[in-house]
Amino acid sequence: MSSPAVPVNVNILGKEYQVACPPEEESALIQSAQLLHNNMKKIRSSGKIVGLDRIAVMAALNLAHELIDLQNEAGGGIDDMNGSILKIKDKVSVFLEDVRQLEL
Repeated sequence: MSSPAVPVNVNILGKEYQVACPPEEESALIQSAQLLHNNMKKIRSSGKIVGLDRIAVMAALNLAHELIDLQNEAGGGIDDMNGSILKIKDKVSVFLEDVRQLEL
């Protein structure tokens, strides 16, 4: 059983987000946020995509693609892959909703 969630602050493209997560997953959350930040920064610097929500979607698609490639290389099952994609989709949806609320 995991420990109760604690608030963790992460910074993505200059915006701070507070995310609840179990203490034992804090390091992974921070690494995930850094990976997302780096992907979004790279996409933004290309100048081809404008708007934080579009940049976030492109970053999510890139990361999902990388995950699928890794799972295919490791022989991951289609059900596992679909579950992972759904989790990523949910996280992107939450992120986009947070961005929209911050812009209001």
